[in-house]
This record gives sequence, C-alpha cells and structure tokens, in this order.
Amino acid sequence: MTRVYAVRGAVTVDEDTREQIVERTQTLLKELISRNQVDTDDIVSIVFTATDDIHSEFPAAAARLMGIDGVPLLCARELDISSSLTMARCIRVLMHFYGGERPQPVYLGETARLLDAPDPV
Repeated sequence: MTRVYAVRGAVTVDEDTREQIVERTQTLLKELISRNQVDTDDIVSIVFTATDDIHSEFPAAAARLMGIDGVPLLCARELDISSSLTMARCIRVLMHFYGGERPQPVYLGETARLLDAPDPV
C-alpha cells in the first residue's frame, strides 16, 4: 500500500563552508533515498534545519544541485534549546515521500547519538 511517509536524518559538517554543506547534505539525502528505496519522483517535500553556526549555504541548495527539482524545499533554523542534544554545525532533514514501507532514519557521524535519545530530535 502506498502512502505518505516522513523520514528524518541528520549530519554535521566540520567547517561552515559551501563545499562541506553541499557535500554532507547530498551524502545524507542519497543515504535517505537509498536506504528507504525512494524514487526522487515520489518525494513530496523536504524540510531542512541548520544550527545557528551554519551560514555558507542553504542545505536545500544541495538537493537542487543533485537534481531534486519540482519539490518544495524549506530551510529553517534549529531552535537553540539548552536542554536538547544540540551539536555544532548540524543539518537535519525531514523528507516526506510516497512509499510502501515504514521508513528508516539516517543519522550520520556524531549525529548517531540522536538515535539513543528517548524521542530523537
């Protein structure tokens, strides 16, 4: 049965450079798409958040550069909450897509610790 799913993912960058923002965001998106067997034509929308220390590029630009067109993309700031598992230079993704199976989140590098949180944010 095909329905709309949402899947989450996160990645960090070592430096706030355009090259790293694009490369790491594309790596994350490719892994989300691969792991969840998503055809890019089945993507409904993608929401990106970034921590306050990212200024070099919009993470959504990485999606456009890899050919994800005709899909609404939105970038926003991650809330700076003192009690959260916030990490430096972090990009998070919430991708909505049509699919047939429960999605698998992707947390790359140090963001893998978000999976151990009671309610990963």
